[in-house]
Amino acid sequence: MPEPSVRLATADDVPTILRLIKGLAAFEDLGDQVKATEADLLMDGFGAQPRFECLIAEHAGKAVGFALFFHSYSTFEGRTGLYLEDLFVLEDARKLGAGRGLIRALAQLALERDCARLELSVLDWNPARGFYQKLGFQHNEEWLPYRIKGQALENLASEA
Repeated sequence: MPEPSVRLATADDVPTILRLIKGLAAFEDLGDQVKATEADLLMDGFGAQPRFECLIAEHAGKAVGFALFFHSYSTFEGRTGLYLEDLFVLEDARKLGAGRGLIRALAQLALERDCARLELSVLDWNPARGFYQKLGFQHNEEWLPYRIKGQALENLASEA
């Protein structure tokens, strides 16, 4: 059976991207937290100033996965990197090589764009951690992620 194909998403893929985002959210038991709309994705991914890019994995004419990513910058390296925000493959397509194909395509893009690195974050309970480790990703134990959002972000921004 042939491995799924991978291609860059276009504006026509926005409904598919949103469907796959919702699939990822359901997998992570966060389905009620998806606020993104097709209009958001269209503007932010395919508008005048794209803020992200997306790869689509297809098998037998059907989208079975996606990888949404954007450029980051390393001040120490003095070069850009790629940050993989989300990777998701439909459950019935997980043994077809779609995930590996998406990551391989990202690695190829990173090299083509002279990126110093490819980074991602993964939930501590996610079995995909083993998949990433087999590919050569390393858990960066000395760096801890932090986030500010919502009211705390607004409070900080409004300080005099």
